[in-house]
Amino acid sequence: MPAVVRGGRRQSSNQAPRKSAPRKGAPRRGGSRNAPRNASGTPGKMAALGRLDLSPRAVIISFVAGVVLVGVVLFTGARADRIGASVSSGVNNQLAGMGLTLNRVHVTGASDEARPAIQAAINLTQGQPITAVDLDAVRASVEQVGWVRSARVVRLLPDTLVVSVVEHDRLAVWQTGGRNYVVDSAGQVIPGADPGRYPRLPLVVGTGAAEAASDILPLLRQRPRLMSRVEALVRVDERRWDVRLRDGGVIQLPAANQEAALIQLDSMDQRERLLDLGFDRVDLRAPDAVAVRPAGASA
Repeated sequence: MPAVVRGGRRQSSNQAPRKSAPRKGAPRRGGSRNAPRNASGTPGKMAALGRLDLSPRAVIISFVAGVVLVGVVLFTGARADRIGASVSSGVNNQLAGMGLTLNRVHVTGASDEARPAIQAAINLTQGQPITAVDLDAVRASVEQVGWVRSARVVRLLPDTLVVSVVEHDRLAVWQTGGRNYVVDSAGQVIPGADPGRYPRLPLVVGTGAAEAASDILPLLRQRPRLMSRVEALVRVDERRWDVRLRDGGVIQLPAANQEAALIQLDSMDQRERLLDLGFDRVDLRAPDAVAVRPAGASA
């Protein structure tokens, strides 16, 4: 059908009819009835930023406040530490008022001989705030005691402090320069240890004997029959040992291969009961020969 022209506009007969406008108050398709027509597209964070007061007056006030704060910190100097200490002291006193005071100190791992020195090193007062106790300082003080190799301090609320110590081991009594000392397995003298309290410790004599004792003593302890007869171990020229027996006999060990020499001595004792027969001297310094001088024999 030909187009019809009316009033200067050209219309087609195939054009789709225009949709009618929705009635007032009717909900729109696919949306809420009360949804705003022009919703803002600004995200939440950007919207919050937009509400900040960034006026020149606000910026100047913030800058001045920062300068004043820095000035106060610089002006106070060391007083800031004193203020912090005062606050900490106040908190500790309040906790003490709640019952958190030091009433008991338990020392574990200490011998009777070492305990008095350890307790003196702890140096705490009963009734002081337990939260104010410097655990590291107590540990360092206890480890200054000559008996102590290491220490650990634990706070058990509300009122107990536990000090656990590990003492130096007692290896031997070392005789040098006419005096006796108790030494540990590292050859270190234990300050305050009374040698008279350790009559069962082996006696080592001479320069270098304290440091070398940890090598020879385990070998002798493996031989109880020999060890029970030992009176002293004498270090000779800081190289080797003379084993002096209670009956006056001497066993001369080599500078090297001490264990091989003692095995050889064991073999002779099993065959001939050498330690029971008695002798003046057994020379084990040569690896391929053993010289025995019977008791009472002439040179």
